[in-house]
Amino acid sequence: MSYLESLRVFVRVSDLGSITAGGRDLRLTPAMASKRIKELEARLGVRLFNRTTRKLTQTEIGRDFYDHARRVITALEDAEAAVSGLSGRPRGTIRVTAPLGVGRRMIAPLAREFAQEYPEIAINLRLSDRRVDILEDQIDMAFVLGHLPDSSLKQRKIMEAPRVIAASPDYLARHGTPRAPEELKAHECLLLRYPRSPEYYWTVQTPEGGLRLDLTGRLDCDDAGVLVDWALAGAGLVNRPRFELAAHLERGALVEVLAETPPAPAVFACLYPHRRQQDPKIRLFADHMVRACKAAVQQGAV
Repeated sequence: MSYLESLRVFVRVSDLGSITAGGRDLRLTPAMASKRIKELEARLGVRLFNRTTRKLTQTEIGRDFYDHARRVITALEDAEAAVSGLSGRPRGTIRVTAPLGVGRRMIAPLAREFAQEYPEIAINLRLSDRRVDILEDQIDMAFVLGHLPDSSLKQRKIMEAPRVIAASPDYLARHGTPRAPEELKAHECLLLRYPRSPEYYWTVQTPEGGLRLDLTGRLDCDDAGVLVDWALAGAGLVNRPRFELAAHLERGALVEVLAETPPAPAVFACLYPHRRQQDPKIRLFADHMVRACKAAVQQGAV
């Protein structure tokens, strides 16, 4: 078993490019993760990584071995899933990712409830507003809020999420209220920006169809929650799903603008590799989260 655990560590360290990150992902200390790598290298009699004080890179042998090791770990996970299904007792770890805001407010509490109900299943939750590569990062399930990419992934739509553009009363008093979509170009727009971000622009719905607006703003961030905080502080206009802003809109801290030409709605969904839908714990988790997320939004609990 220690050899298989060393393989797991090697694969995750290779995926994440760091012994510390790989160990953390597997709930190991950096020292233990490093020990596993050294044990594997000693067993194979080769060096798998080149190490410097700043960088960790695979050797040529390490790159070749990685492809084989990853297939072994994938086959082992599939075998464990099959046995779990036959035994009627789903068990194991589910690696999940979600956007920061909805992840904190909705996914994390619901995942905790699921883990309490199924004590033999562990949830490894990672929150980020950046896009992740589900296959490359070995993610079992990703919750997305936005435009669903065309891919080979299994998609479970939770709901369509209408978006709103909003600003604080203070900002609108100082800068005026935009009356037409094109006027947004003269305003401070708070943008969710990171490499490959889908929101370098906003798309609004008009009687003539979708209108793409390339916008600018002096403030951008890769955390949508920060954008909402900036909007509340009067720094500009924010474009977010209505359920994220509902409480602020209700109490008047934010005011919706351009209600007749709203942004194109986001899609709230979960994605996972097709092969993972055969895993009982993944199906169980997906069914639970889709049902619970819909209920949370309908009850205004987000």
